Amino acid sequence: MSRFADGVLRFKVPVLLFWLAALVAGIFAAGQATDRLSRDFSFPGARGYEANVSILREYGNGGSGSPLVTVVTLPGDTTVDDPAVRDGLREAYAKLDASGQLRSVAYPVTDDRRLISPDGRTLLGLVFKPFYGERSAGPDLVPTVTGALTAGLPAGTTVQVTGIDALSAQAADSEVSTGVLVETMIGAIGALVVLIFVFRSFLALLPLLLAAVSILTTFLLVWGLTGITQVNFLVQYLIALIGLGVAIDYALLIVNRWREERGNGLDSREATVRAMSTAGSAVLFSATAVGFGLLVLIFLPVPFLRSVGYGGLLIPVVSALVNLTLLPVLLATVGERLDWPRRAARHTRSRLWAGWAALVYRRRWLATFIALALLVPLCVAAFGTRIGSPPADALTPSGPAYQGLVQLRSADLPDGSLTPIEIRTGSPAEAQRVADRVAALPGIRTATAPTGPAWTRPGSALVTVIPDAETSTATGKRTVERVRGVVDAEFPAAQVGGTGAQEIDATSSLYRYFPLMLAVIALITFLVLIRAFRSVLLALQAILLNLLSLAAAYGALVLIWQEGYGSQLWDSPATGSITMWVPLMTFAFLFGLSMDYEVFLLTRIREEYDRTGDGRTAVVEGLSRIGRLVTSAALILFLAFASMAILPDVNIKIMASGLGIGILLDATLLRALLVPALISLSGRHTWWVPRWLERALLIRPRPAPPATAAPAGTVPRGDHLAEELTTR
Repeated sequence: MSRFADGVLRFKVPVLLFWLAALVAGIFAAGQATDRLSRDFSFPGARGYEANVSILREYGNGGSGSPLVTVVTLPGDTTVDDPAVRDGLREAYAKLDASGQLRSVAYPVTDDRRLISPDGRTLLGLVFKPFYGERSAGPDLVPTVTGALTAGLPAGTTVQVTGIDALSAQAADSEVSTGVLVETMIGAIGALVVLIFVFRSFLALLPLLLAAVSILTTFLLVWGLTGITQVNFLVQYLIALIGLGVAIDYALLIVNRWREERGNGLDSREATVRAMSTAGSAVLFSATAVGFGLLVLIFLPVPFLRSVGYGGLLIPVVSALVNLTLLPVLLATVGERLDWPRRAARHTRSRLWAGWAALVYRRRWLATFIALALLVPLCVAAFGTRIGSPPADALTPSGPAYQGLVQLRSADLPDGSLTPIEIRTGSPAEAQRVADRVAALPGIRTATAPTGPAWTRPGSALVTVIPDAETSTATGKRTVERVRGVVDAEFPAAQVGGTGAQEIDATSSLYRYFPLMLAVIALITFLVLIRAFRSVLLALQAILLNLLSLAAAYGALVLIWQEGYGSQLWDSPATGSITMWVPLMTFAFLFGLSMDYEVFLLTRIREEYDRTGDGRTAVVEGLSRIGRLVTSAALILFLAFASMAILPDVNIKIMASGLGIGILLDATLLRALLVPALISLSGRHTWWVPRWLERALLIRPRPAPPATAAPAGTVPRGDHLAEELTTR
């Protein structure tokens, strides 16, 4: 990296002009890029998805879309057996079907009494609505449906409309969506406060400048990428908020090392080259590790997650390039003037962190026990993860759509009506046979095969199956599997669709190859880290601790969101399950982001060991100089994720909270306790790497420790707090 830094500093003006042009172009491209992002969540090849595509293509509604669920409650002693009521309802639903856009299922249409309450006063109806494209939810059809039903019914009748889409829209309307720009500004303000505390000079502005260049340049590249392939809208949040944290992390490490070298008497240029050869190398390895973590998304057979992987992979790459090229130029030219009012000091060690490291090194078994006692229960909780969409009552706790859900349940009508199963058959006659067969299965409230023009096409006919439980629940999924088993065995030409079937197949597509991909990524990252740390054990420790951190974060998500122990902090009820793509994206980003801290800390510990030849001194010195930075960097990322967690989308809340909790656990329990404790436990084996592996990975042999290396068990001079703690 020294040669690279020298080369960059020889071309200061071209480097500055290049990044200035990228910044200006990124400002103009950011808005256009976000306008071209996709909201497509397709799963090509999955049976449930293909069935839904066929239904939507032929009928223009239904499929993977959730229907509007009408709940009609008649006044007084009036029941559905009143001829005027039956005629009015039949006419109203027929009018909706006649529009050519809607398709309805209700008692007056099917004469199926399982669609009415036991007292005959409340009726359940389904209205399948059109698909208006990935960028639009279409017009609000609730007033149209309500008006059509109310017109032909007795005075005092209440018509309520609920459904998954209605509940989701209501939840979004009840919260203020601040947008990605405002969320980024909130995260940036929090980051600035932390940076001022760390640097206590105008250098605090430098990481924010680099983050702005990194984020806007990445948006510029994503804008170009949208001309080649679809890029999901989730990318904008990841670029802005994770990009903010990563770019600042990298700058924080390099700038701090530059100040340290300035304090050692080097001029700005020499200090810059020295900082790049040490901290810059750590940034390069860290960005590589983050990139490999995102590879899991790129190779998944799901377009929207693959596009997130493409966009997400640009974040660490661009952030690393900016920090390895633009930052050294700025430090060598204006760094000394920005480091005011606090000039670089020779001693940048933290006595508090040095004392802590020495204490942990000495009490290694106790430190290991404390860390594992806190982490293992969270890891155990992770095994209870249920993958699936949130149930209806987790989407919003109030409002008209929620009141419709409450009325549906109070009338003893099934929740499964919100997520019906749709079956595409070859003819009306086959549809009726399918409906009769499926209706007899456990967990099914009813199955119906209407014969009107809205339900048949040349060569096909539809069956609507209403299960007792929502298909997002474990019970509902078992019902879908039973239906699919019967249809596959007895009606092989039929297709089973609906949200439940698509979710089951999508989950299988997402996680089928995940263990293999995880193993490949872990192996590649392991080899990269061996080269970075020049140690097999340190690299293995980094991988295992990252997996431990990830499992603990999953466990926290299960306890907070799935079980509801703390979801009230986000003003949200328990979801009962975790949306299928959240664990994958949490893994992809948390695996790489937590690797940042591992690389930052262990490369410094390795450097100190090369300098002194003593493991204990290396741990104390390394943690004393990096501990404060790791904590500050983690706090910055946590603030970025906290601002992301206030977005109205519950799935983004879940992912952001998981990332934030994972980062905090990683920077505290793992890096501050387990890393020094495990190095102490492994002793001299920590630094071992076989000769053949050194040659295979082109690792330079470790320089011989100086003859004046600190004796094993001593603490660096001047650290009185560490001496006091380690002698107790």
